[in-house]
Amino acid sequence: MPQSLSNVLLHIVFSTKDIAAVSAQLRCPVITVGGVEDHVHILARQARTITLASWIRELKRASSLWLKELPEGSNSFQWQTGYGAFSVSQSRSAAAERYIARQQEHHRSVTFQDELRTLLDRHQIAYDERHLWD
Repeated sequence: MPQSLSNVLLHIVFSTKDIAAVSAQLRCPVITVGGVEDHVHILARQARTITLASWIRELKRASSLWLKELPEGSNSFQWQTGYGAFSVSQSRSAAAERYIARQQEHHRSVTFQDELRTLLDRHQIAYDERHLWD
């Protein structure tokens, strides 16, 4: 095959703000972003040219710098080390967009910790609770 093609949609969860422009520069266009005070959800298309770990590292680095530059920013701000990344089929992308758009409402009754456990269980990802919250 002379051409490399991909359509890898990922639902990413971690704590950040205003990362769509950074992701676009990495050729990973953001479809939607939503979240609450302690975390964010991103639905984006991963580029063929970047690893997931490199993509997340750059999102965290750039958004951390941006937050520290704000007048109310904190020099002691840090992201958690980890993140969750969950594959989304093209046929389920609209449902993922709706889920992300409803984060404010969703978190009136569900904590971030319970939400992440549910996502991990739904995607059959084994985890050790002792290392989930650094």
